[in-house]
Amino acid sequence: MLGFDSKAQLCVLYQLATEFAICDHWFSSLPGPTWPNRFFVHGASSAGLDHSPTQTQMVGWETPGFGFAYARGSVFDAVSRAGLSWRIYNDDTDAYSDDPQDGSVFGAIPQVSALKGVTLLDTNSLTHFAADLQRPYTCQYTFIEPNYGDITSSYRGGSSQHPMDDVYGGEGLIKAVYEAIRNSPVWDTSLLIITYDEHGGFYDSVAPPAATPPDDGSPGTYNQWGFTFGQLGVRVPAVVVSPWIAAHTVDHTVYDHSSVPATIERLFGLSALTARDAAANDVTALFTETRPRTDAPAVLNNPARPAPRAAIDPQTAQARLSEPIPESGSLPGFLHIMLKTDLELSTTAQERDEALARHAAVTTRGDARSYINYVMAKAHTAKTASWSAW
Repeated sequence: MLGFDSKAQLCVLYQLATEFAICDHWFSSLPGPTWPNRFFVHGASSAGLDHSPTQTQMVGWETPGFGFAYARGSVFDAVSRAGLSWRIYNDDTDAYSDDPQDGSVFGAIPQVSALKGVTLLDTNSLTHFAADLQRPYTCQYTFIEPNYGDITSSYRGGSSQHPMDDVYGGEGLIKAVYEAIRNSPVWDTSLLIITYDEHGGFYDSVAPPAATPPDDGSPGTYNQWGFTFGQLGVRVPAVVVSPWIAAHTVDHTVYDHSSVPATIERLFGLSALTARDAAANDVTALFTETRPRTDAPAVLNNPARPAPRAAIDPQTAQARLSEPIPESGSLPGFLHIMLKTDLELSTTAQERDEALARHAAVTTRGDARSYINYVMAKAHTAKTASWSAW
């Protein structure tokens, strides 16, 4: 079975796993795909969603003032209610890929902006992260997303380590994030969790254990398969970094993505969002050092260059642009984030009607490129205007 020589091919993640903690029983939150698993990171629930959402379902979320809503709110809502602050960054410039020419500006769409209460304008460029940490940094919770490369076709040329891409860009992103934190004033009070939404369909030798269902009062609207959320999904990689964690730590504790909000809640005295995070283990037991470590590396290994691979055939890529948009999956999800953004930036009923018409007119991958380009440009203009006003 194919796999990675971690020390040689995943130099950055291997070094962090060695220097801090690797969690070998971190499971995805359900035996399902990307979107519901990511929703568990942000709200310890997927509101009953047990599959890749369809276009029809997503139209119901991505309307002005709404977005994907949890019955009891998201971790961002909880942090705000407590009078604390949060910030979101993403690799919007595709700064780390070894083949950014295979990506596109559309890979900068952050999936987290599908949530109610989070907009594309809330996202900050990761290119500013290191400098921001050198100033007084007042956010208690920070969430970071990669670049997804060419989301309309191959997913190559990004930093998300998507199976159709290589791992180089993601390794570069992890290195940059760690070094920014390690060499900043926040290092002594920092905690960095690096994990993956789901397992990608690969075999695992460890059977997923039982889990506590969220039991958050979500309706059954999004439940397609009758899944009751009483079982976790397959294991995913997870490395936890902090100056309070001893080197060479291997943690066998059972975690899932709900352990992220659970950790935030217990660090800052917040109430649990659902029964899942109330029961989930948090990572604070890994804090075994009596004082912040000073021996952690200030600079990590460089990512290993991947083996050369065949270039994308231009004719094949061009032909794909005429393919219809799939009914479900990541591309429709990103398109609906664009609809949500377009609607949020519309100020009149006529502008909202026009935004809905633009989205409805997208039927092919080529249409998707043009539409995403339009909305991203509109969002960039709005961001620039808000910065100028500030």
